[in-house]
Amino acid sequence: MRTNAPELGAELLVSFLNTLDVEDDVDQLADDAGHRRWAAEHGLEPGDRTTARHARDALRAVVDGDAAALPALRLPVVAAPGSVDLSPRTSADAAVASALVLSVQGKLGRVKLCGGEDCRWAFYDASRNGSRQWCSMEVCGNRQKARTYRSKDRDGS
Repeated sequence: MRTNAPELGAELLVSFLNTLDVEDDVDQLADDAGHRRWAAEHGLEPGDRTTARHARDALRAVVDGDAAALPALRLPVVAAPGSVDLSPRTSADAAVASALVLSVQGKLGRVKLCGGEDCRWAFYDASRNGSRQWCSMEVCGNRQKARTYRSKDRDGS
């Protein structure tokens, strides 16, 4: 069994998707130092930064409901009696492996990008019916509802 492997799933995938902060215009994968820092925080090797950015951008498109081509990766597999595990080493490998695990579990659709156009933060929708639209109802949901209200008020509706 793997001992120092990252925990694959929603938390790792959401964290990887959020290496791009649209609201603050910060990309943790824009330079090697940021990429190495994120990978180290998750117990991973950074791997190729260009591949990581490609994987991140493709996965953001996928969770946003668009088709996207993922980079070609080699995901190491470890087989033991009674189990088969993915054993990713790099940031891109771990993110794609997490998306694959969630997809097999039928939960990838619960990873979403915030509906706020100025936000686009990734989050895991743990609501009962999976209908959450914003990363935070208090911030982004409230902003959108205020915009909708003001728009209707201007139109005289």
